[in-house]
Amino acid sequence: MAADRPFLGVLLVIGFCVFAPMGDAIAKFIGGRVPLFEVLFVRFAVQVVILLAIMGAWRRRFSMSRGYWGLSALRAVLHLVGVGAFFWSLRYLPLADSVAIVFVMPFLLIVLSRVLFGEVAGPRRYAACVVGFAGTLLIVQPSFGAVGSAALWPFVVALAFTGFVLVTRAMAKAVDPIELQAASGIVAVVLLAPLLILSLGSTGPAVGFVVPDVLDGMLMAAIGVIGTLAHLFMTWSLKHASAATLAPVHYLEIPFAALIGWLVFGDFPNGLALGGIALSIAAGLYIVYRERPRPVELPPDV
Repeated sequence: MAADRPFLGVLLVIGFCVFAPMGDAIAKFIGGRVPLFEVLFVRFAVQVVILLAIMGAWRRRFSMSRGYWGLSALRAVLHLVGVGAFFWSLRYLPLADSVAIVFVMPFLLIVLSRVLFGEVAGPRRYAACVVGFAGTLLIVQPSFGAVGSAALWPFVVALAFTGFVLVTRAMAKAVDPIELQAASGIVAVVLLAPLLILSLGSTGPAVGFVVPDVLDGMLMAAIGVIGTLAHLFMTWSLKHASAATLAPVHYLEIPFAALIGWLVFGDFPNGLALGGIALSIAAGLYIVYRERPRPVELPPDV
């Protein structure tokens, strides 16, 4: 088994934190016009097409054992639930708020990584998580009285993606990331196709089918392309570093989401939220600093 390369893992997570909010913003933009199941089907179908094309060009075949296919199916279900719940939350909450509420996830990752994999996070990582979550609270400024039960959907996302990350970590060193993502996409499409067919003729924000115009069709395809790239970054990151190491770095997704929410939807954070963004950035950059490659000290006589 290859040794961990935590600094590379951190850089890959930063790539995820940049791209993921872009796809989320597009999903929020078209969420009122295209049913949820349709958006999810196109998102995962595009993922399958892209990754099968790459595998074909590189002459790769699926080589996972039956046990890994079982884990891949579980991973796909968790991924599908997480993405679906997050896209649904965006119908009711600002982009930055939805992302920030999800960030109970690093606490769950650190606890469960220790229970399942024996990955112990040191006091500095725990402190970084606490600082990052404090920044999250400043950004969210939660008011469940204002948003009602819609505020609970990001917690569903947090639970689903915690499981998703842990299953990915269990498979990442043994399974090629492109093969892993392609398999998850196939499982998601197989699960979504009958649900989409059964919902034909129905109308509603989640079920049914509408013929998208050119712009919406291109935007749904863009969600698939961006989502595929973002989650490849996440999968590659877990090949090189533990979930406990990477957990605090995910806080960097919050300022990127806040920036995109401001540029696209005009949701500009107030002074308190900007302070929270600063704390979140500080927590993530501290982990980048801690995990940077360090020069090897040579003996004095060399």
